[in-house]
Amino acid sequence: MIVKVVVDVPTGGTDRLFDYKVPVHLLPMIEIGMRVIVPFGPRKVQGFVISTSEETELETVKEIAEILDVTPVLTDELLQLGEWLTNSAICFKITAYQAMLPAALRAKYKKEIKLVDQNRILEIPEELRVWFEHRDVVDWEEFKSNHVNLLPLIKRAISMGVLEAVYVVKDKVTYKKVKVVEPFCREDLSNQLMHLGNRAAKQKEVIEYFIKFPTAVPITDLIEQAETTRGTIKALIEKNVLVEKELEISRDPYANRSFKRTNPLPLTRNQKKVIEPIYHTIENQKHETFLIHGVTGSGKTEIYLQSISKVIGQEKEAIVLVPEISLTPQMVQRFKERFGSLVAVLHSGLSVGEKYDEWRKIHNGSVKVVVGARSAVFAPFKNIGIIIIDEEHEATYKQEENPRYHARDVAIQRASYYNCPLILGSATPSLETYARAKKGVYKLLSMLERVNDVTLPTVEIVDMREELKSGNRSMFSKLLFDKLTDRISRGEQSVLFLNRRGYSTFVMCRDCGYVAECPHCDISLTYHQTSRLLKCHYCGHQENMPKTCSSCNSEHIRFFGSGTQKVEEEITKVLPGARVIRMDVDTTRKKGAHEKLLTAFAQGKADILLGTQMIAKGLDFPNITLVGVLAADSMLHLPDFRASERTFQLLTQVSGRAGRHKLPGEVVIQTYTPEHYSIDLVRQHDYIAFFEREMSVRKLQNYPPYYFITIVQVSHPEITKVIEVTERIGSFLRRSLSDKAIVLGPVASPIARIKDRYRYQCMIKYKNEPTLLAVLKEINENYKRETQQGTLQISIDKNPFVLM
Repeated sequence: MIVKVVVDVPTGGTDRLFDYKVPVHLLPMIEIGMRVIVPFGPRKVQGFVISTSEETELETVKEIAEILDVTPVLTDELLQLGEWLTNSAICFKITAYQAMLPAALRAKYKKEIKLVDQNRILEIPEELRVWFEHRDVVDWEEFKSNHVNLLPLIKRAISMGVLEAVYVVKDKVTYKKVKVVEPFCREDLSNQLMHLGNRAAKQKEVIEYFIKFPTAVPITDLIEQAETTRGTIKALIEKNVLVEKELEISRDPYANRSFKRTNPLPLTRNQKKVIEPIYHTIENQKHETFLIHGVTGSGKTEIYLQSISKVIGQEKEAIVLVPEISLTPQMVQRFKERFGSLVAVLHSGLSVGEKYDEWRKIHNGSVKVVVGARSAVFAPFKNIGIIIIDEEHEATYKQEENPRYHARDVAIQRASYYNCPLILGSATPSLETYARAKKGVYKLLSMLERVNDVTLPTVEIVDMREELKSGNRSMFSKLLFDKLTDRISRGEQSVLFLNRRGYSTFVMCRDCGYVAECPHCDISLTYHQTSRLLKCHYCGHQENMPKTCSSCNSEHIRFFGSGTQKVEEEITKVLPGARVIRMDVDTTRKKGAHEKLLTAFAQGKADILLGTQMIAKGLDFPNITLVGVLAADSMLHLPDFRASERTFQLLTQVSGRAGRHKLPGEVVIQTYTPEHYSIDLVRQHDYIAFFEREMSVRKLQNYPPYYFITIVQVSHPEITKVIEVTERIGSFLRRSLSDKAIVLGPVASPIARIKDRYRYQCMIKYKNEPTLLAVLKEINENYKRETQQGTLQISIDKNPFVLM
């Protein structure tokens, strides 16, 4: 039997299937979709079995070394999906398949240097010999970390045949094990109790415990429940009364949380109208993409929950995507309360082991619902009945490194394979999605009122230019300050939103205008007060805050702009009694920090929740009656055609956190450009008017949804090389594509240098280019050798979401 394997060597020359023979002893076990270890050149690598065959065109075929799985990790459907992803995202096959699996299932490669024969140790030079005196194998990393360069000596010893380089593939999978004890013989416990002397009272208590509960119990639990000690348990093990074992247990990130079971809520007239067509497609096993355009607080989640109940009733499974980890605590709670242990959760806040265990629950069919971020779209379910993408407009659904997929596109592929509905939900759908719904490609379902007739919050826009004229130099307008004070006195809660972390956006010399920039990127450094460091948010470079200007030695070096840290400091100055919880990347680094901070806020331990994008959506607290936006135009002037759309979406989302229950809500938006339509239209919560206005701008400039766009970006440490390669690519694109395609560039990327690499790009705008895929693949193929050497990098992004 021959198997065709895609190997874990992501380069152009190896991006194909390789034939391997299956040894006789592995024939009963081998299946398509399994991970295997195969010899490849001088080493062994991991691979995936894609198909089988009875014959091969090759004269000699190597054998598979070993199988890594008992059952296939990739289903037939996921193998087909990987093929589609390879083409649509222009990536290597192996990259597509690995994106579908948790990190624990990706191989870890270890290079070792092995002494072939201990008798020949004297043939090795003395500096090298000391490494092998008490062992035959040395880890390559040990040689690398050694400050003396032993590489030439190792090379010579390998060519002499005394040493050899061995590549070991290590599976990262680890299982969590716990020590348990159980009776050696359950029937004999009463007998053993009688034979114990009166002095062994503690041992008797343990035996009595096991007569009542004769099952295996973790040692730590037994000590607590039977009020005993490790010494007593050890004595009973030595007497063969008890036996100690190791049991594998599942790492459950929510094991210590109890969820109160909830029942489906009665639906409003509007909710019933929206859910009927969804039920219809579930019953008739039809694939249809629905867009639920529902204002914040209109009850979209209840529609999701009841649609999933319907699917579970048919013995099918559901995938629910939420944009990022900050959304998951409340979302997870709602799904766990409704469906209990049938829910698995996948997001970036889990450890590698926890993610693997949640993935295993999905893989072995012990759960029916997965709630997770972008990568959960690849959940290995075998009978999907519905896929839901909440807040579908979010940029986090687009992966920014290979494979550059959009979760929505993957979801459409999977939903059409299983003939099931896909639901996209948002209060502010992306222009592309809403345009498709208006054209009838997706089915539009509108929910434009809040549940229980709760009114949308009133929005007031403050012109900060007027505040400056009246002498207010504070970061809070008079209106916002008065409303914050009022809320604190009434015991109500407020949310303050600022889309910038750190203390200040940049540091500038007031004498000569010098701005502290990152030495590796063309971007200014951000000052962080807590660590008193200047940090680059792109490459991680950090340095101490200078006391004098490095350009003119002036001492007038000052902070400009405000980050979340600075706002927090300012609040404690102007509102000394206010209790503040700050949520940004810096305060939520630790595992579980999101949930901890949000729980504290829900319990009323703070008056103000201050944060970045992560607090703008999904939060539902009854006591929030005020939302303040501090710099509404911080995203408006970025060199990105979606800047207006993102500003409107973010302001609408954050406004929706106020007045969601009985108490009415108010929103104060502070801006220097109050006349801009993306800010002005938030006042009326008018998405339709915004959509029409923004569409006319896009049409004028040939941008999506009227055109598709693809960006080809080139990066290299030398600027001349970057320009030369990008110019050649630009000329090739103009020659190869039709006259209707618009090729712009080459130009420097908006951030022209990151991590000491210069970046240039070409942009292609097109409506229908059947040859585009072939042309882009040819570019990759042409520069294959140079990109493999690592200095030149070419990245192709179809439908990019971040143009920075």
